[in-house]
Amino acid sequence: MKSLVYTAPDEVTYRDEPAPTAGPGEVVLKVEAVGICGSDMHAYHGHDPRRVPPLILGHEASGRVMAGAGEGRRAVVNPLITCGACANCLEGRQNLCAGRKLIGMNRPGAFAELIAIPERNLIDLPEGMDPVRAALTEPAGTALHAVALAGRALHRPVAEGRALVLGGGSIGLLSALLLHARGCRDIALGDTNALRRKTAEQTGVCRVYDPLEGPGPTADAFDLVIDAVGAGATRASALKAVKPGGVVMHIGLQSAAGEMDVRKLTLSEITLIGTYTYTPADLEAAVAALHGGALGPLDWVEERPLEEGARAFDDLDQGRLGAAKVVLRPG
Repeated sequence: MKSLVYTAPDEVTYRDEPAPTAGPGEVVLKVEAVGICGSDMHAYHGHDPRRVPPLILGHEASGRVMAGAGEGRRAVVNPLITCGACANCLEGRQNLCAGRKLIGMNRPGAFAELIAIPERNLIDLPEGMDPVRAALTEPAGTALHAVALAGRALHRPVAEGRALVLGGGSIGLLSALLLHARGCRDIALGDTNALRRKTAEQTGVCRVYDPLEGPGPTADAFDLVIDAVGAGATRASALKAVKPGGVVMHIGLQSAAGEMDVRKLTLSEITLIGTYTYTPADLEAAVAALHGGALGPLDWVEERPLEEGARAFDDLDQGRLGAAKVVLRPG
């Protein structure tokens, strides 16, 4: 089968790989669409020791079952493979399973024509749902999980407050769209890429700014700040911008290093929440939101053939794209 393989730092290669076979309880899925995630870019640069080349990356996938239970079934993939038996799994917090595995990290991913996946990791798609839209389920589930956690921590409903999103990639933009869908009408979004700022602005749900120019957001001004980048600079900006008693939601994983204003965190009773991925329920809710139009037309997604994946990685790396998400189409 044709696959896009991470072969060395800053290198992905389109080549033939052995087709997968389904193990016990697994199916083989024909991949119809798969998104490039920020974590795939992190791995591409050789910055993730958990992803060792040669490796097929990719975990934001939708497709059709070709072999195994439910042949012909159209589904989106839950890329987190969990034990199903630990306390966190039994409590519905599968994203915190200590034994979790991720396709495209611990086993071959979805930048390929076919992928083997446990049958229980499939979420059925509504009739007629576009596979490219379905491939946004994973980042949408991540954003939905974060916004839901923030909503429970805020002292007043999201719709009544001001929100700031740091980062205009798919998770940042989807977070802004979800906040707007939940009634928030005062949303700012910062991104250093002018093309992405234009894309975010065109959605009509937020005002945008360049963090590298001008004074930036007013200090102590936002009830909720979502850091969808996760760098030292964005953590500092988030703590500066959040109101006393407000919430900082930390999603991004760009860098572990960086100082934080712990004095403000303490004296202003800021709630700082780390959030990781999603639960199966979040993914099901994301499918419904994407298919039902709650997140708008999603016209900020760019499609490319899988065979052009190396160029897509390079374009993303060099900041040449305004698209918040690039989705690859095998076959």
